[in-house]
Amino acid sequence: MPTNLPPDYFNVEKRFRAADTTAEKISLLEEMMSLVPKHKGTDHLRADLRRKLSRLKTSPQGKKGISRRTAVFNIHREGAGQIAVIGPTNAGKSALVAALTHATPQVSPAPYTTWQPIPGMMQIENFQVQLVDTPPLDRDFIEPELISLISRADLVLLVVDLQADPLDQLEDTVHLLTEHRIVPLNLKPDHPPTERTNFIPYIVLVNKNDDAATDEDFEIFCALVEQGWQILPVSALSGRNFDMLRKLVFENLDIIRVYTRAPGREPDFSRPFVLKDGGTIEDLSAQIHHDFVNNLRTARVWGKSVFDGQLVQRDYILSDGDIVELNL
Repeated sequence: MPTNLPPDYFNVEKRFRAADTTAEKISLLEEMMSLVPKHKGTDHLRADLRRKLSRLKTSPQGKKGISRRTAVFNIHREGAGQIAVIGPTNAGKSALVAALTHATPQVSPAPYTTWQPIPGMMQIENFQVQLVDTPPLDRDFIEPELISLISRADLVLLVVDLQADPLDQLEDTVHLLTEHRIVPLNLKPDHPPTERTNFIPYIVLVNKNDDAATDEDFEIFCALVEQGWQILPVSALSGRNFDMLRKLVFENLDIIRVYTRAPGREPDFSRPFVLKDGGTIEDLSAQIHHDFVNNLRTARVWGKSVFDGQLVQRDYILSDGDIVELNL
């Protein structure tokens, strides 16, 4: 099968052969990979390029670059949760992150455009969560740092392309991550837990479901999928179902919002404290300041499970929307 490589590829390849430094060769190899069209005719070429790239990055001359690259994957956590946005190349991960946050990842129809994780903050009602756009997952080459980043996430958004065999994309991605002990929570019954296994909730985002004309394709995909996946059709182009996406993210993060008030004042509903579901008065106190934990005398709660202003103990379990008054 012909590779049908674009002319730009051969220009970059010529520069690669003439390159003198490891850093320059790495940069040009990455550029070559972004120019290779993805189809069966280029499978061997793409695999060969990845092997070359891996050898260069692990060579003695490339060790300094590896250190910098490792640091790139250490994304500082912000907001109420860190969410890894993963999937194969050209599924539309970067376009979704750009549409949902203020991040500006490079969005391109060319494959393998994203080569490092890019975080952005997504607003959900009155709080934010962190979305991390990640490099595409590919069995031929996957960086250990990427696996580590995904394993630390609170939630995974797995993006597949409705117009490019989404069932294969879903299965390939899940198999790849399961091999690295990152198992979707809904598959936990099939995987006996071990110390090294991470069970993480997944939401499957079926991208490029831009309008009603593609709804039948989505229904066929859903009919073929098994094992209780959470599946949502979305469109990075039109913003379709973004509100439902935010709702699902909130539910899967397993968190609650709690508001505080000073005696005699109204609570500030624009700035909640976010706790894990099951969080207590003591957990809230610790999040505010360690002095509150040590010096707390009384706590009153306004909420659905108590009468207004009810005195509660430190181990009282809070609910979403509770208002708390702490007295030192």
